[in-house]
Amino acid sequence: MRALVLLFLLAAGLGRAGAEQGALPAKKLRMAYATGPLLKVQIWRVFEEYMRVISQRYPDIRIEGENYLPQPIYRHIASFLSVFKLVLIGLIIIGKDPFAFFGMQAPSIWQWGQENKVYACMMVFFLSNMIENQCMSTGAFEITLNDVPVWSKLESGHLPSMQQLVQILDNEMKLNVHMESMHHHRS
Repeated sequence: MRALVLLFLLAAGLGRAGAEQGALPAKKLRMAYATGPLLKVQIWRVFEEYMRVISQRYPDIRIEGENYLPQPIYRHIASFLSVFKLVLIGLIIIGKDPFAFFGMQAPSIWQWGQENKVYACMMVFFLSNMIENQCMSTGAFEITLNDVPVWSKLESGHLPSMQQLVQILDNEMKLNVHMESMHHHRS
């Protein structure tokens, strides 16, 4: 029986995804040697719940998580903001006035930032992180089986219930078994 691939693509905040991706390679290494279908999930609390139920019902399915990437323009905006944030914090800390370089008078918010460097750096850091996370978050929960979409939160507007997911898997597994038996009869 050829291996089935069930792929979950989800949206996660950049902070959460970045913190949890540190644990992902170890799981990927362990799962890379398993045989059978592949199930990918991204949000870890959903991943753990779905993994437990799916692995009990279908012990041959390999389960992995993966980010559903936003459109390239949003990724570029988030990358730009990340660099801009660090440059701005650096300028605040060293006290260099970037407006003087352009022959402009520094606005009052810059002067406030120079008088309150700790608060200004924290404000720049947290506000830019909020915008970066918003750019990177898609709200997606996309499930594919052998690269064929079987569920889309972007289209349906909600996550599948556990019963819906199990029903989808049951139907897809039965369909794949039926298709393989038809293929063997023709050979």
